[in-house]
Amino acid sequence: MSNLELSEQEAIRRNSLKKLRELGIDPYPAAEYKVNATSTEIHENFSEGKGNYKEVILAGRLMSRRIMGKASFAELQDHKGRIQIYVNRDEICGGDDKTMYNEVFKKLLDIGDIIGIKGKVFITQVGEISVHVKEITVLNKSLHPLPVVKKKDGKTYDAFTDPEQRYRQRYVDLIVNPQVKEVFMKRTKIVNTIREMFNEYGYFEVETPILQPIPGGATARPFITHHNSLNMPLYLRIANELYLKRLIVGGFEGVYEFGKDFRNEGMDRTHNPEFTVMEIYVAYKDYIWMMSFTEEICERVAMALHGKTKVKVGENVIDYKRPYPRVTMTEAIKHYTGYDISGKGEKELFEICDKLSIETDPSMGKGKLIDEIFGEKCEGNYIQPTFITDYPKEMSPLTKKHRDNPELTERFELMVNGKELANAYSELNDPIDQRERFEEQLKLSEKGDDEAMFIDQDFLRALEYGMPPTSGMGMGIDRLAMFMTNSASIQDVLFFPQMKPEKKAVELSEDEKAVLNLLKAKSPIDLNELKTKAGLSNKKWDKAIKGLTKNKLAKVEKTEGGLVVSTES
Repeated sequence: MSNLELSEQEAIRRNSLKKLRELGIDPYPAAEYKVNATSTEIHENFSEGKGNYKEVILAGRLMSRRIMGKASFAELQDHKGRIQIYVNRDEICGGDDKTMYNEVFKKLLDIGDIIGIKGKVFITQVGEISVHVKEITVLNKSLHPLPVVKKKDGKTYDAFTDPEQRYRQRYVDLIVNPQVKEVFMKRTKIVNTIREMFNEYGYFEVETPILQPIPGGATARPFITHHNSLNMPLYLRIANELYLKRLIVGGFEGVYEFGKDFRNEGMDRTHNPEFTVMEIYVAYKDYIWMMSFTEEICERVAMALHGKTKVKVGENVIDYKRPYPRVTMTEAIKHYTGYDISGKGEKELFEICDKLSIETDPSMGKGKLIDEIFGEKCEGNYIQPTFITDYPKEMSPLTKKHRDNPELTERFELMVNGKELANAYSELNDPIDQRERFEEQLKLSEKGDDEAMFIDQDFLRALEYGMPPTSGMGMGIDRLAMFMTNSASIQDVLFFPQMKPEKKAVELSEDEKAVLNLLKAKSPIDLNELKTKAGLSNKKWDKAIKGLTKNKLAKVEKTEGGLVVSTES
């Protein structure tokens, strides 16, 4: 990056970097810097009466300074929080050389720089716990200024709040918005709580392939890639299901996986193309058992994070205390639309959708139509945790037929705050029935449904060896984190959500910059006048004006008086 492209602040910081090196200070030292305390630990445990923390070593980012002659106060932020530090010239500078204070601390260090300090903890006259610094070590010179976030009388000013900036520059977001870090710490606690519960039950955590020859286990549009050595297409997995069920065939009692899945579909406040899912499969269980198990997961997570089962989500308070209501899919649709879908065929379902003003297309089969009706008219009404059960067979190609009604399946989805949180089945383990269901999906694919399932011959072969009665459940970890942290958008619980490409600033040559500056001073301007003022050779002029017009920074128009150049509006 040339100096001409730097902002004034960036140029000053690079100049400070140069001066630090001239003073013999390495601004990026390699040696370990051993700390023996954190800001939070000191705030919680320091006592003047105990006389503790007489020799502390801290490291963190300089977040503010108040220079006052030969003594100054500053604020240091480590990974736990912030603490005030007191820096005295004569304390950190031995002898007559006051460079470390007068030059380094006062002039060459900036907000955002990372330093190490050694000193003792004390309480100031106004009662604030602080560190009296005896030694400062430069650990990292930052070259880009942080956004300035000011606080006064409990109010925050100039906060780094623009969502797009926050998501693109999460590293800055984490530095200046400490509450963001809390969300991600809670997310990790969610995963750990679930993992601890599963391990208590004796279930086994596994890993299954992300690159798959057949994208199975869900109805979704996959991402496609290519394996050069094998010269074959591969798919990023859309679900973990079929591989986990292979392991149940192999003899495991219960297996689970926290993994990344990928679906090449839309993006919105609740969907990201790359997402984290937990899937678990347990032999000799059914979907009724799995409902109780899912209730226990949600209740445990709420208690671990909040110490209670009631959690605020937007304007709602969700209570995760067991048990949850259980409503069949047919009952839900009848309740909210007035239509009984029992025994209805495709033609009748198309007619119902039309009457309900639900958009359809000819590729939709019976399952998709029912799914659209429920999604449009019912789903959003279930705010408190509710199990929607007994889905029509056409909606659930991997699910065992209902024991009392062969037109339905033993499946449930857990609805929370108007959204699906979990999806579970009594797993289909009849290999002949499973093959027929796959073939039905193939027919949908031939009709144009690009989310229909592929036929996985190896999975069918595995079922032919025999899979015990099994129940499986998948839960979206991102959505669970949203609900448990009261986050309105999925982007708020992903460190690095998928974003549209960032618009890059146009890089101009020196000649293009010179011509553009002349144009900014006078626009429109006669082309020959502009060329004369630029003082460029014909070759350089042609290249510069073509570059500006190509980048839509200037336009050339023909008028009665000749060619005129102006800036693009």
